[in-house]
Amino acid sequence: MFAAQVVALAGTGLATVALGLLAFALAGDRAAAVVATALTIKMVAYVGAGPLLTAALVRVPRRAVLVGADAVRALAVAALPWVDQVWHVYVLIAVLQCASAVFTPAFQAVIPELVDDRGYTGALALSRLAYDLEALASPLLAAALLALVPFHGLFALTAVSFAASAALVLTTELPRDTGDPRRAAASWRVFATDPRLRAVVLLDLAAAVVTALVLVDTVVLVRAHLGGTDAGVAVALAFFGAGSMAVAFALGRLVDRFGTRALMVAGPAVLAAGSAVLAAGWVLAPGFAVLAAGWTVLGLGCSLIAAPSGRVLRDAAPEGGLAGVLAARFALSHACFLATYPLAGWAGGLDPAAVFAGAGAAVAVCGAAAALLWRPWTANP
Repeated sequence: MFAAQVVALAGTGLATVALGLLAFALAGDRAAAVVATALTIKMVAYVGAGPLLTAALVRVPRRAVLVGADAVRALAVAALPWVDQVWHVYVLIAVLQCASAVFTPAFQAVIPELVDDRGYTGALALSRLAYDLEALASPLLAAALLALVPFHGLFALTAVSFAASAALVLTTELPRDTGDPRRAAASWRVFATDPRLRAVVLLDLAAAVVTALVLVDTVVLVRAHLGGTDAGVAVALAFFGAGSMAVAFALGRLVDRFGTRALMVAGPAVLAAGSAVLAAGWVLAPGFAVLAAGWTVLGLGCSLIAAPSGRVLRDAAPEGGLAGVLAARFALSHACFLATYPLAGWAGGLDPAAVFAGAGAAVAVCGAAAALLWRPWTANP
């Protein structure tokens, strides 16, 4: 199952690069608007269609759901090289992302049934590492492949990766299905009644504030404010990923020593402190070293929130309702990005020190509210 996740994520990274090149081939100077629209469609699919499709498919055997989602993703990506209209891209992206919004929660719901409690922490760490490695390695892999094949070939390789993921799932023995439509439908209500899950939403919002800042504004900070190069942008993003990976490598030891709640609540504190120091450093001695150090700390804070969160969702889910809870969290966390991505784009034109300070204040408020909601006595051991 981990191999299935890795190959699928590698293909997704290749498709992200290829999509930008396809948008430029179809729309020229309007390519940025095409990519932005495609990303918006992705978020809408995650927020709106994902939970509905998960609930509708709850009686379908999980192997069929996972393999079917991979098959749909492979077909949608394989069709992208043949399109000649921008609206064709939008339709195929909508199909692709709806399938991804089904696959990811279903995949996450299987993992805790394959391992014990200790193994689950390790599985969450590996899953986080896979996401971080995808963000770091896929652009480099795409650049190497583009020296050998045209960008349309990246879509073909992505389709192959989804087919390989489906084959791995198909040949893996999975636990018996335990889904219940009534439990799946109640999953959203759990987020309103369980203080731990309300706190998780606030923590996801804190992570979304910082992640959007990093992903959207790094290019402006490096190129416009520091006079750096395209390679400098990639290196800065790598520091953010490295901070996240450091937590993933140490997750098991951290959970054993401090517990899930302490780690997750510490995430916004790390983010707020990192943002404050980054703002001060930018005023006193702006430079790439300050940005790289700040991005590393922000990567640490975001991973403290994201990496162990699966344990909380597993503990809070009603019997037979884990897939629904994961789908609801998947939608809610991406709804946060629908708000923070535009804000980060607007903030790109402001003074960086003020932006860092504002981000720090926002995550501090989210973290304080989450800590008040999720008191130690509300957390399971």
